[in-house]
Amino acid sequence: MLSPLTRRNLTLSYGYAACAFFGINTLWVIFLQQQGLSLVEIGLCESVFHLTSFLSEVPSGVIADRFGYRPVLIISRLMAIGHALIMLTAHSLGWLLLAFILQAWAYNLQSGTIEAAQYDSLVNTQATQHYPRVTTILNTTIEVADTLGVVLAGWLMPQHLSVTYWVYLAAALIAILAISGLHVPQRQLTKTHSTQPSLRTILRAAAHLLVTQRRLRLLMIFDALFSALGTTYYYYFQTVMTAQHFSGRLITTILIASMALNIVTIQLTPWLQRHQTQHQLLYGLCLSMIMALLSAFSHAIGLLVLIYLVINSLMALIEPLFSNYYNQLIPNGQRATLLSVASMVFSLAMISAFPLIGWLIQRVGFAVTFGSCGLLTLIALLSLYGYARRRAVQH
Repeated sequence: MLSPLTRRNLTLSYGYAACAFFGINTLWVIFLQQQGLSLVEIGLCESVFHLTSFLSEVPSGVIADRFGYRPVLIISRLMAIGHALIMLTAHSLGWLLLAFILQAWAYNLQSGTIEAAQYDSLVNTQATQHYPRVTTILNTTIEVADTLGVVLAGWLMPQHLSVTYWVYLAAALIAILAISGLHVPQRQLTKTHSTQPSLRTILRAAAHLLVTQRRLRLLMIFDALFSALGTTYYYYFQTVMTAQHFSGRLITTILIASMALNIVTIQLTPWLQRHQTQHQLLYGLCLSMIMALLSAFSHAIGLLVLIYLVINSLMALIEPLFSNYYNQLIPNGQRATLLSVASMVFSLAMISAFPLIGWLIQRVGFAVTFGSCGLLTLIALLSLYGYARRRAVQH
């Protein structure tokens, strides 16, 4: 049984996540297209976001481990408010780039911090066996909030997307109110300033663990590459919606179907972990992504929509799955730091992938670009499989 304090902490963290991940601004690609930006300029904005994220992820995680989760999560939402205000008032690429820098900081400061706060709350009451269920609820909350926000944004298309940033700003304020009631685990409260680990100590311990934990390194690399493919498809599919003149009603229907599939997928995560080994799940995820991307070569709009739904489901599955894998391998006191390292690796993949794929879409089209990504991924998987077989024979 969970203690009342732990239940309260978890409830507040779910409320914070619902507001912080409310996907009202997810159609930002369409919004920037309406502002007159090209796909290359949009790719540059996303690249700046991930470059900032790459440089800031580990420091933000260290700050969370050093100074506590609550102040870091509050500052995250203040950065989000700054992002919204600039998006509402900016009229030049330079200001928009600054907006994406603030958005990256908002993302960095909460990346891994919510999960770390939840896990430490469970550690504090010796209830970590509940974490798979907790992370499933968290990711279901995020999925519902994200999709409801996008559905609302779809209703506001095409004339009122600027309203989405006012709603985003209001959600950030509510998130600050929610997380202000978070009670820091006793493990952190009882430490005096002199006994708290220094930033350097946390970094050295995290680096040592990362060097010695080969399994953790490989999981982070897989997560980053897989998520980069799924994320680029998700965002650039908005250009297909625009090019094909999807109505607001059609977009809303697609998003509701995606939300339903994603929630079902997330609920299946604990069952999959009980009945499948880690290797089986990772190979299954990889093969599913490859098959979906290869199908894009057909150019059929209906099939591209189906691929969108499949890839979104895979992305929904990978979040709670890897959150559980990471937290099982990472000790207390380094959790936010190393979860930030995982996000940093993802940012590194996105820095080059997003603008490159945007450029390719402009040159050869959406379907050929993502079909080719599936083909390259298949070649890479077969090469890795052959290498693993050769090593197994040698040993």
